[in-house]
Amino acid sequence: MARVVADEQAEHVVAPTGGSPRVRLPAWAAPAAVGLAVALGVVLRFVQRSPLWLDEALSVNIASLPVGDVFEALRHDGHPPLYYLLLHYWIELFGDGDVAVRALSGVLSVASLPLAGVAGHRLAGAAGARWAVVVTALSPYAVRYATETRMYSLVMLLVLVGYLLVVDALERPTAPRLAGIWLVSGLLLLTHYWAFYLVAGVLVALALRAWREPATRPATVRTAAAVVAGGVLFLPWLGSFLYQSAHTGTPWGEPFRPTALVQTVLMDLGGGNVTEANLYGTVVVVLVLVALFAVRSSGTQLVLDLRTAPTVRHELLVVGLVLAIGAVAGLALDATFQSRYAAVVVPLVLVVVAVGVVRVPGWGRVVVATVLLGLSLFGLVWVNYYQRTQSAEVAAAVAERARPGDVVVYCPDQLGPAYSREMPDGLVELTYPTLGSPARVDWVDYAERNAAADPAEIAAEVRERAAGHAIFLVWMSDYATYGTQCQDLITELGLTEDLVVMDRDRFYEPAYLHWAPAGPAGGR
Repeated sequence: MARVVADEQAEHVVAPTGGSPRVRLPAWAAPAAVGLAVALGVVLRFVQRSPLWLDEALSVNIASLPVGDVFEALRHDGHPPLYYLLLHYWIELFGDGDVAVRALSGVLSVASLPLAGVAGHRLAGAAGARWAVVVTALSPYAVRYATETRMYSLVMLLVLVGYLLVVDALERPTAPRLAGIWLVSGLLLLTHYWAFYLVAGVLVALALRAWREPATRPATVRTAAAVVAGGVLFLPWLGSFLYQSAHTGTPWGEPFRPTALVQTVLMDLGGGNVTEANLYGTVVVVLVLVALFAVRSSGTQLVLDLRTAPTVRHELLVVGLVLAIGAVAGLALDATFQSRYAAVVVPLVLVVVAVGVVRVPGWGRVVVATVLLGLSLFGLVWVNYYQRTQSAEVAAAVAERARPGDVVVYCPDQLGPAYSREMPDGLVELTYPTLGSPARVDWVDYAERNAAADPAEIAAEVRERAAGHAIFLVWMSDYATYGTQCQDLITELGLTEDLVVMDRDRFYEPAYLHWAPAGPAGGR
C-alpha cells in the first residue's frame, strides 16, 4: 500500500543513456490518446446489459431494507456494512433499477482514475501518470467491478487514497495525513474482510522499514500507529464479525492453493477465462518484472539488477505479502478465494504495470503498450459478452407459460435473488431447501442445513403449495453442499419437460428450467 523505503542507491534509478533514439510525437498526441482511453474507460464503466447476478441482487435486497435491518441481514450474509449503507442511500436517491444500482460502482471507479495518475506520477513522472491512468481506465478487471453492484470499486478507491496518504506520511507525518490514514484504514476494514490482510501486509512492510532505516523510524512508527488505529472504527462491528466467523464463512467454495490463487488473479486481470485474458496476465507479469528489475534503459537495451530497483520494490512487497497471507489464511480457515478479493492490491499492480511500460525504451514501449492495450480490449469485449446470469432467458420462458398462482422453485436458493428479480408478477416463489423467500440467502450454518434436507419431503410440500398449479424449477447442479439434491427434487416432482438448458459458455450464473403443467396432482 505504500513505498515503505525511500528511493535509495541512486545508481539504480532508471534513466535513458545519452545518444539513445527517442520517440517523438506531436505535442497533442499524448493528451489526445490519454483522453480517448479515459473516455472509453469511463463509458464502459456504465455499460453492462446483463441483469444482476446473485451477489449483486443480494446487495440490492439487503441495502433496500431499513437501515436497522441492514445490520441484522448482514450478520446472515457474511460481509461488513459500509458499502451496503452507501448503496442504501444511493437507492433512496436513484432507485433500484439495474443501471441505477450499478452506477454507484461506476462513479467510484471513475473517481479512482485521477488517483491512479497521481500514484503513477510519483513513481515515474509525467509518463508514469499518463500510463497509470490509461492502464487503469482500460483494465478489464476495473471495468468488470465498475459494472457490478458490489463493494470492489469502493475497495480500489480506498486503497489508492490510503496508498497516497501513507507515502506522504512517511515523508512528513502531519496530523491531517495520519488522521486520513486512520479513517481510510477503518473504512477499508468496514468494506471487505480481505482488508485485514492488506493492513497486515502494510504493517510488515513498515516494520521492515523501521528496522532497516533507523533515521526514519519516528515517521514510520507514527504511520503504522495510524494504520492500526483504524481498527477502532471496526470495533462496533466486531460482535457481528465474530458471529459471521462462527456461522457463515464461504461454504460455496474450496480453499485455493497459493499458485492457483495467483493464476486466478492474473487471468481475471485480463477479463476472465479466455485465451486473451491469460495472455494479458502474462504481459502484466513481464511488465511488473521490468518495473522491479530495470535500472537503466538505452535505445534498444534494458539493464537489469537482481537487487531490484527501489521504485516499486515496496509496492510489490505489500502485494506479495497480502496474497501470501490471504492464501495461508484461506487454507488454515478452510475459506475459498475469488479474484475479486484481490481488489485490495490490484490498484497497486496496475500502477506498477504503468511503471513497467515507462521503463521500456524507444519504440519497444509502443509495441509493449499496443500489445497490452490490445489484449485489454479483448478482455473488455469479453466482460460485456459473457453475461453475469441467464435469468432473463429463464424468466422469459416462464412468462410464456405461467399463470397467476403458479409455483417457481429455485434449487439451490443461491439462484433465487437474481432469477426472482426477472420473474413476472403473480407467482409463488420458493427456495430449496427452506421454501422461504428468494430475496436473500441465509448463509448461517449453510452446509449443515443443506445436508439435513430431504428432497422427497420438500417435493411433497411444494406439490401441496402448488395445489394444482404449474410448477417451474430453476436449478443448476454442482453447487457445493448440495450433491444431487436438485436432481433428486426433479425426480420427486416429476418434472419431465426441459424448457431452458443452462449455457456455461455465455453465462457466469447459468441455470436449467424444468416444468410440469398445471394438473390435479399439482404438477405431477
